[in-house]
Amino acid sequence: MPLVAHTNLPSFEKLRTEGQIVLSKDKARQQDIRVLHIGLLNIMPDAALGATEKQFMRLIGKSNPIAQFYIHLFTLPELKRGADAQKHIDTHYETFEDLQQQGLDALIISGATPKSELLPDELFWEPLFKVVDWAYENVTSTLCSCLTTHAILEGRYKQKRQNLDKKVWGVFPHKVVNKTHPLVSDINTDFYVPHSRWNTVERQQFDQAGLHVLVESPEVGVHLATSPDGIRFVFFQGHPEYDTISLLKEYKREAVLYEKGETTVRPVFPEHYFPRQAQAILNEHLFRFSLKPNNQSSFPEAKLTPQLRNTWSDTATAIIGNWMGCVYQLTHLDRQYPFMDGINLNNPLELSFIKG
Repeated sequence: MPLVAHTNLPSFEKLRTEGQIVLSKDKARQQDIRVLHIGLLNIMPDAALGATEKQFMRLIGKSNPIAQFYIHLFTLPELKRGADAQKHIDTHYETFEDLQQQGLDALIISGATPKSELLPDELFWEPLFKVVDWAYENVTSTLCSCLTTHAILEGRYKQKRQNLDKKVWGVFPHKVVNKTHPLVSDINTDFYVPHSRWNTVERQQFDQAGLHVLVESPEVGVHLATSPDGIRFVFFQGHPEYDTISLLKEYKREAVLYEKGETTVRPVFPEHYFPRQAQAILNEHLFRFSLKPNNQSSFPEAKLTPQLRNTWSDTATAIIGNWMGCVYQLTHLDRQYPFMDGINLNNPLELSFIKG
């Protein structure tokens, strides 16, 4: 069912132009249907603030036919913002204090761009865990993206991420390794997921923390896992919410820095992402730049975009749909965590009650 445009957030109109159904508040009130209130803690930097909103809202809106979805956006006031981003937040975002009073059925916490070598040194560390600790006690399920997964694994489970010599960057093949969990019910057993990170938490660390690993990749490790109770925390190490062009945008930023002389390292291609023709176009573009460093030829984004393939969003939508089904069952059918504590998460018969 659709998203409900309960504010004038521009992302609602952008999703409408993509063909997604977004109801006005008046039309939503006319329908006697299940409702879920989902928080989105957006701690991405200014340049990615709007894209992150739209990516997660799109996934939720497409995911599951059980409810109307009210998305409640908020951020951490401790993060420094530019004037435009702060105006957007002041106009369209809610406060954590208000959401604590209203309550949420589920919470999504975006990734972030790290600025410190150690996660506890980040500005977001303490305020993030105020939200996480509240959510642990008051929200049915919290979905964590990439760097937030690393932060919670360190802060709550004492598992520090490991620095990598090479950036994990690209679209990688994955396999479902625990087929009995409802989050991966009826999804493809093999699928792709985008990743973009310089750090990782290894499989053995997830195991040591008592977490349930559901999806992993032979190339880049764990992607999807849950907390020991199976639902309170859902961890993504990759970025299934990414748009088809998200990695292209990241590559463009790297290429522009290289062309401006702000880095001497020519950007490598994200793995399994650019087809051969796209690579040839990029090689030609950078070769021409190498011959004439002052050449102001524009980055060939328009030529590249039609060649890109999205091999992950259908499966991502299915997983989010399963997650929404679990949240609805647990919040609206009075199946709360004390009941979950007695459930064998490896027994599909016992888990069948929370499938969407």
